[in-house]
Amino acid sequence: MNKKLLATIGLLSAVVFMAMSPAAVPADGDKFANLKVLPKDISDKELHKVMEEWEHALGARCSFCHVRNEDTKKMDWANDAKPEKEMARNMYKMTQAINKKYFHSKKDSTNMVVESNVNCYTCHRGVQHPEVVRASELPRPPRNGQAPGGNKPAEGQQQPAPETKP
Repeated sequence: MNKKLLATIGLLSAVVFMAMSPAAVPADGDKFANLKVLPKDISDKELHKVMEEWEHALGARCSFCHVRNEDTKKMDWANDAKPEKEMARNMYKMTQAINKKYFHSKKDSTNMVVESNVNCYTCHRGVQHPEVVRASELPRPPRNGQAPGGNKPAEGQQQPAPETKP
């Protein structure tokens, strides 16, 4: 067998072994350390899916909420040093409460909302700090009931009833 191939396989095995080392698993037996709003028994796949969803919704990378341990040069997922992480937790709890109270959303076996009506993207739309605009500051729609710039309503809107004059 080729010595270079054998050395490559050996190095890859060492990398995989180090990635799966006990240091990556919390000492108290939990799968992930410091989960406060997500289920403690969440799977790797589901946690990655949630984090990726939040990442896209905010147009941010992991380092927006998480810090890097400069000694190990790895992300310290459990660290709460960044205030954005606590804000994300609060916003998650808020959307869960809205969905439960107003949209009667159901939860799955891990206590995660199955179908959410309000989520991070509802407000953020890919922006870390969405601009708050008062509705009264937006342009007024035309009085003739037509969508701005044309005769047809915007996609998803119904055609308004014709105006009647007294």
